[in-house]
Amino acid sequence: MVGTVYKSTGSWYWVKSQDKLYKCRIKGKFRIKGIKSTNPIAVGDTVDFSLETKNNEETGVITQIHERKNYIVRKSVNLSKQTHIIASNIDQVFLLITIDNPPTFTTFIDRFLVTAEAYSIETILVFNKIDSYEIEQRAEIMYLKDIYENIGYTCIEVSATKNINVDKVKELMTGKISMFSGHSGVGKTTLLNTIEPSLNLKTKEISEQHKQGQHTTTFAEMFDLSFDARIIDTPGIKGFGIVDMEKDELGDYFPEFFALKQDCKFNNCIHINEPKCAVKEALENEEIAWSRYKSYLQILEGEEEHYRTDIWD
Repeated sequence: MVGTVYKSTGSWYWVKSQDKLYKCRIKGKFRIKGIKSTNPIAVGDTVDFSLETKNNEETGVITQIHERKNYIVRKSVNLSKQTHIIASNIDQVFLLITIDNPPTFTTFIDRFLVTAEAYSIETILVFNKIDSYEIEQRAEIMYLKDIYENIGYTCIEVSATKNINVDKVKELMTGKISMFSGHSGVGKTTLLNTIEPSLNLKTKEISEQHKQGQHTTTFAEMFDLSFDARIIDTPGIKGFGIVDMEKDELGDYFPEFFALKQDCKFNNCIHINEPKCAVKEALENEEIAWSRYKSYLQILEGEEEHYRTDIWD
């Protein structure tokens, strides 16, 4: 049988085939096939599986993973040399961003976008909780929107609680498999419940002490929605480690850098100390955002993500 993985709990997988969910496990060989991921099978994977009955319970055994169209991956939190595949075979990602409560810094946004660019996944930036912001925070949203819209990213201001622009998100989701991602507490679950109230997903309050959301989604899970759309809800991400990226290709995943690459004097320019670098010239002329260049340098130098307080400088 062939099906799609809708949920993974680490040891069991729920696979949907012909409108029915089957509880499946995997054969041990998947763990020694050279797959360096902590999760050899991810939500969104197309798999072959066979059914077996033990103690009057029918379960499945996954025997084969089909080739993935794409996937989005980050460094495993606890095992730095391994990766964690967040989801696969997705059409687009909605990255939810909040200015405060909790804060989302450009270092995190840029790392996410670089990974999505590397795997050819369209990303839409959703600025959530816009009903709760004062003038200064609204100015920060406008500043960020200006940066990312000029690069070519779609940006939407949303309030899940006030139902502002939720219809725009639904319109973009129709006919596609979308993934929702972002820090814990940015309102992914609330937005999903507003888009599809029948999901009735659990939400928790923000921790005032740490300005962070509490994890409500433990495992990635796919849902079929009522308006010809599928959504993959993912656990909140604290940080985003970049994996499998060579220094000389990193600039290609910053679209505004890539657009200028042909104007650099050297073909292998990495936009640091080389003479007649078009990217550095554009930076000096304020045609490229300094926050983007800071993110680029940080990734290039192999630094882990920091929660910086000076990122708006």
